[in-house]
Amino acid sequence: MLLHLHLVRHGQTFFNRYNRLQGWSNSPLTDAGFADADKAAGKLKDIDFAAAYCSDTTRAQVTARRILDMNESAGHVRPRLISDMHFREQFYGYFEGQDMGVAWTAAGGPHGAKNYNDIVSRYGLAATRDFLKEADPFHDAESDAEYWRRVEGGFALIAGNPLLKDGDHVLQISHGNTLLSLMHRFASEGYDLSERPANGSVTCLDFDTDRPIDRAVTVVSYNQ
Repeated sequence: MLLHLHLVRHGQTFFNRYNRLQGWSNSPLTDAGFADADKAAGKLKDIDFAAAYCSDTTRAQVTARRILDMNESAGHVRPRLISDMHFREQFYGYFEGQDMGVAWTAAGGPHGAKNYNDIVSRYGLAATRDFLKEADPFHDAESDAEYWRRVEGGFALIAGNPLLKDGDHVLQISHGNTLLSLMHRFASEGYDLSERPANGSVTCLDFDTDRPIDRAVTVVSYNQ
């Protein structure tokens, strides 16, 4: 079964505005964030969604509801919104709410890397998670293996939805680092991944539920 996934980065939050790490923490949408959600809703209003998913964080839920409100107003049947922890952003543990620059210097410094992009360029994306877990005095931050085990669980939830059929469109509200991580894993070549995807941007993936996860995802468009 081939599904067309429309991944939207949630609208801007106050933590986004203040350049703070925002994984499992909740921060409300700013006025710009509501506008981000509405802009995404306008792009997607003509798509007939068979299912909708988001994390159990308020920023994702509010973004999803605004998109589904406009989609329903355009004449489409509103799918039930499924909120689940498998769709959360990466968990940053001790560094939740920290200034991004401070957190990534703490993670990369012991390895000679000065920031997030420096860690990625020297050691790869997986190292950003493993280095942050290492720097976390409680070691609560997700390692790369822990992160992907949870994210892959989200794909399994979608694949196991008995209401979905071949060719269906699925709305998924996602998060900045998760979108970058998906791009690095499934389509790093040909895309500029030096900057985070914009709040309210849409990334489209084709998901073949019959294939192993490493070969199941094809990027159609990114950060639109």
